[in-house]
This record gives sequence, C-alpha cells and structure tokens, in this order.
Amino acid sequence: MACKFKIPFSGSLQQSLNKARAAVEGQGGTFNGDESCGSFEVSVMGNIKGSYAVMGNELDIAIDSKPLFVSCGMIEGFLKSKLGG
Repeated sequence: MACKFKIPFSGSLQQSLNKARAAVEGQGGTFNGDESCGSFEVSVMGNIKGSYAVMGNELDIAIDSKPLFVSCGMIEGFLKSKLGG
C-alpha cells in the first residue's frame, strides 16, 4: 500500500535535502537523489522504500512499500519533524 504526501520547506532546497539525507542515513538507510527527485530506503520496524520529487517549495513524497503496522501518518510525522515542515 502506497502513501503520498507533501512536505513544505522553507529556506534552501539543498538544506532540506541535507536534513532528509541525514534523517534517513542516521537510521542506517540510503538516500539517493538531487534537487529534482530521488529515492530512499530505510529499515525502521521493517523496510520502508520511497521516492521524492521537488515541486516548488514542497517535497512530494511517495512511499512505495512499508511494514503493514507502520502507518502513513507515522512516516509523514517523522519526516515533517526532521525537515521542520
């Protein structure tokens, strides 16, 4: 089951992507991408895989796979807390 949500960011896009990279890699995951789009994978209570696209001043996040018991809201809340969105 996929999740889709948008995370607004303020300030530099590169700073926001650096925060996202640090959050994912800080959990032992991988983060690949640039200032237009990318993907990430992290193992937190199971494997979470997703991608992002930059749309103006928002990151358009798509979670492609996640553990059944990890809600979309939990993932969105975690990312928003890390990105300050």
